[in-house]
This record gives sequence, C-alpha cells and structure tokens, in this order.
Amino acid sequence: MIGAAELERGLRELGVEEGETLLVQSSLRSLGELDGGPEALLKALLAVLGESGTLVVYTATPENSNTSRLALAPTLGMTDEQKREHWRTRPPFNPDTTPTSRILGHFSEVVRLAPGAVRSQHPQTSFAALGRRAVELTEDHPLDSHLGEGSPVGRLRAWRSRALLIGVPVWCCTALHLAEYLQPDPPMQTYGCVLPDGNWTSFEAVHLRDEHFPGMTGALERMPSLVTGPLGEADCFLMDVADGVAVADRHLRG
Repeated sequence: MIGAAELERGLRELGVEEGETLLVQSSLRSLGELDGGPEALLKALLAVLGESGTLVVYTATPENSNTSRLALAPTLGMTDEQKREHWRTRPPFNPDTTPTSRILGHFSEVVRLAPGAVRSQHPQTSFAALGRRAVELTEDHPLDSHLGEGSPVGRLRAWRSRALLIGVPVWCCTALHLAEYLQPDPPMQTYGCVLPDGNWTSFEAVHLRDEHFPGMTGALERMPSLVTGPLGEADCFLMDVADGVAVADRHLRG
C-alpha cells in the first residue's frame, strides 16, 4: 500500500516544486494500491505544491458532441428519427455537475469534485483547477479554442507551467494539441454541442487529431528539460509545457 506521505516524498524527488502550476494526467492503476484511494494522490500533490501552487486536470466531455467517436457510438444502428430524438434529448453541459468523461481516468473527476475546485466553461474540453491561479487559469475559455492559445492550455504554456504524466506516455499530454493551432492554415471542422441553457450550437474550430502524436515520442523524450522517474510503481514524465509544444510544432511542420 502506498500512502500520501510516500507519494509526497516521491513527487519531491521527481522534482515537483512548491508554487508551480502543474497539469496532471494519470493512470491511477499504474501507481499500485493506494492507501486512501485517489484522494491520497490529491493530498500529496496539494502538499507539495503548497498554498502558492496550482493543480490542473483535464475534465473534457467529448460525449457532448455531434462529431466525436464517443458521441456517435450510441447512434449506430438507429433510424434517422431515432437519431434526431437522441440528439434532441442530449443533456446540456453544466460545469458544476457534468462529470468528466470516463476515458480520461478517475483522478480528473476527483479533482473536479474537490472543495474549492473551479472549472472552465468549455462544453467539450474543460479544465478544472485547485489553488492560487485556478480562477485565472479557467475563467475564459472560448468555444473556438478547445486547446488553443485562448484556452487554459495557452496559459499553461505562457506561464512556463509543467505537466506531470503518471503512468501515461509522454506523447499523451493534452497540452501538445496547442501545436495544431500554430500550424499555417490548420484544417478546420464544424463542431456541435449542447450549451448550459439546453440549446445546441455549432461553431468552426481547428480539427484536432491524435494519430500524429505517437510519432513524436523520441523527440519529446530527448528534450533536455524532460524529467523522468518513478512515483509508486508508475513511470512518470515531468515536462515543461512550452518545450513540449515547441517539439510538437516542429514535428507537425516536419
């Protein structure tokens, strides 16, 4: 069993610093059995970051969409009338109550539900945060900037924040998607979602894709600023967001 005190020591040894703003993506299973459950990791992170630090997680809801695979899967085999009814009755996004997508792992939901957590308002790609800069990070998140410079990801990059990936490949860092917005004439897509008022809206934004990121693994792992090490039973990466985005940008232009 791994407790909060042992996790706290491991985070400090890995190089997590008091006062920093830290995006965390985790596979809780990779850590081993936690004494106190996922809250042990939350307790350890908050202790290391301290009162001047900020903990950030991705709390996306891709199910609130008419384009994502997750959203389209339930409609397979439906008639046109059944599909219309399905989309008509899609529940609206509520930043206070809509749970994080199950594909993102349980820890994001633990942070979202923690006392004092605040969440950005994007109905598809929200972030939740705890700590000194939480409101500043999440207060503005335009529809057409899912993971762009106008989103919390843009602020993480501008602030030279870091991302901690616990038992997760380095190329899976959500912040790397910012590089897609930096490309000349990036491909665009029409997105649809249900807003908090229950109405559907459509908007144009960059067409985000995942398939080109595994090919960046070698370049990301060669970054001088990248820190690797264990936490519990998990292999971890501690990555400077701005450095990672720069590598992803060069890769996409390559």
